[in-house]
Amino acid sequence: MSASPDDTIATRISRTLAERIVSGVIAPGERLRQDHLAEEFGASHVPVREAFRRLEAQGLVVSEPRRGVRVAGFSLADVNEVAQMRAALEVLALRHAAPHLTAAILDAAEEATRAGDKASDVQAWEEANRAFHRLILTPCAMPRLLKSVDDLHMASARFLFSGWRAEWEAPTDRDHRAILGALRAGQVETAAAVLSRHVSWIGQKPKSGRAAGVAGVR
Repeated sequence: MSASPDDTIATRISRTLAERIVSGVIAPGERLRQDHLAEEFGASHVPVREAFRRLEAQGLVVSEPRRGVRVAGFSLADVNEVAQMRAALEVLALRHAAPHLTAAILDAAEEATRAGDKASDVQAWEEANRAFHRLILTPCAMPRLLKSVDDLHMASARFLFSGWRAEWEAPTDRDHRAILGALRAGQVETAAAVLSRHVSWIGQKPKSGRAAGVAGVR
């Protein structure tokens, strides 16, 4: 069954707005005006409303009766919830993906890690980081699980951009290398343990000058 034109437009609108929210171009609490967005995208109100529903499902906006739609804020509790969910779901995905991980996939994941080491800004680093996780998890072939992981990565990226917008230094990701080393050695449970620790420590080590709880988002 092919997507309707409105559905295609709604996808484009929701992706564009998600990018703006995640990067901080649209700030928490800011209202999203349906009429302005319909005009910007040359669309009717139908796909704009559908885009709002998708963004709300991702936790990026909230809809309030008689007050419209606004960008959702987030707290340290939100950061920690996302971290714990990611730890559980990514470990599940990795265990199912492990039997299907080829040398070529692991080489590509290692290249993504090297790209992250060389990143000149937080956006480039986040893209490389997300590529690493997608490469090692996608072979699980569980689309609903991967969709949930993608949504959680989007939330993590938002926390990351908020914390690192003012100051940036590319980290050397030893965890990624430890995960790859364990996977190459066939030590799936070791890789899973490192992955769980890797994503679950978000919010535990806030640093001065950054949003509390955001510094560790990966």
